[in-house]
Amino acid sequence: MSRPTLLTGWGRTSPTAATVVRPRTVEQVAEALTRAGPRGALARGLGRSYGDAAQSAGGLVLDCSSLTGPLRLDTERDEITAPAGIDLRRLTTYLLRHGRVLPVVPGTAHVTLGGAIAADVHGKNHHVDSSLGAHVRSLTLATPLGELLELGPDHGDVDLFHATVGGMGLTGVITSATVAVRPVETSHVMVDIDRTGDLDATLELMGDGPRGHRYTVGWIDLLARGGDTGRGIVTRARHALRTDLPAPLRDEPWRVRPRSAPAAPRWAPSGLLNRWTAQAFNTAYYNAAPRRRRGRIRPLDAFHHPLDAVEGWNRLYGPRGFAQYQFVVPFGEEDTLRAVVEDLARTGAPSFLAVLKRMGDPTPGPLSFPRPGWTLAMDLPVDHPGLARLLRGFDERVLAAGGRLYLAKDGRASAEVVHAMYPELPAWRKVRERVDPGGVLVSDLARRLELV
Repeated sequence: MSRPTLLTGWGRTSPTAATVVRPRTVEQVAEALTRAGPRGALARGLGRSYGDAAQSAGGLVLDCSSLTGPLRLDTERDEITAPAGIDLRRLTTYLLRHGRVLPVVPGTAHVTLGGAIAADVHGKNHHVDSSLGAHVRSLTLATPLGELLELGPDHGDVDLFHATVGGMGLTGVITSATVAVRPVETSHVMVDIDRTGDLDATLELMGDGPRGHRYTVGWIDLLARGGDTGRGIVTRARHALRTDLPAPLRDEPWRVRPRSAPAAPRWAPSGLLNRWTAQAFNTAYYNAAPRRRRGRIRPLDAFHHPLDAVEGWNRLYGPRGFAQYQFVVPFGEEDTLRAVVEDLARTGAPSFLAVLKRMGDPTPGPLSFPRPGWTLAMDLPVDHPGLARLLRGFDERVLAAGGRLYLAKDGRASAEVVHAMYPELPAWRKVRERVDPGGVLVSDLARRLELV
């Protein structure tokens, strides 16, 4: 075995050391699970969970980003079978060469397929297409009992399938999956942009139904106060048809043009992102957006993954890192959303990345995050004074509103709060205990939140 390696989530907080192995085959995954010691084992993809979901102090971590296998695209059934270790950028590039896309992608392409399923990721189209788990037709799961199970929403161990989708890697190691894909005519989207003056205007525009838009997302200026509170930029899009493209692009409608990604500095001082720098950025970003623009052609990857254009952007928050706080509250609880936005503006907590989305039908996964309503995600430097107290207050508001936090983003909530937000946790535990009676699969998140 290799020497212990220090691991963190994308937020770069709470590092812990684990022994890391890199299986390339299903057989190597199974063999690694048999070697788990008293601190257990856990699968890890590309480490884009923000908190402590993909690390395990003193345990064995299986870096599954090298899990290999063939790609099998069935154009008649519109589905692809792929190894769990493939990242979504490579998978999307392959699919576009065949005029297909994944029906749901998260805000970064630097995640593995297995990790995306384990977190049941959602995108800018949840209100139309739900989360990725709704489109998984089957998956293979390696369990600590030495089994390799094929599961699906309508075959095999259905309860285990749903416990695995959104189960944060705690029911087994996903080794491959078959996912539905969607035919498209081009690798571009047609984008409409609107600048809004306050939170009410933002919510009204985002709640105005699809009307031909598959994707809708809002950016909010969380430092704007008074009459400007909740002002933002709403972006809506649909897949571009070949006839929508300018002449130079029509000859290669599915071509993916590589983007050069400048790297963030290797080191940034604490406090670089503070109230004043974030306020200056937010003001400039808001004012630079058009009041109203229709039909802008954009590459699909640039629209879905804007932050991937800067390599290592998480380093900008300094050596202590940052927390991403993401919650969802039901429709009808807009006052809770408004209270959070107002409190952030009042306290001056510096966030330049604040993403608002509508959510629709959930998947059956007991630990899957999305629920119908509004979700807001924000990045906040952990060294901001009073941040812990502020977020604990948000936890109480969200819980009282019938909402929940996203486990793939969390690195600081209490077990008591999360258990109350996820009432199906006891049922999930019963399923997990059937396939892992020895408690082999465990993460820092699972220990902190007493999930296992």
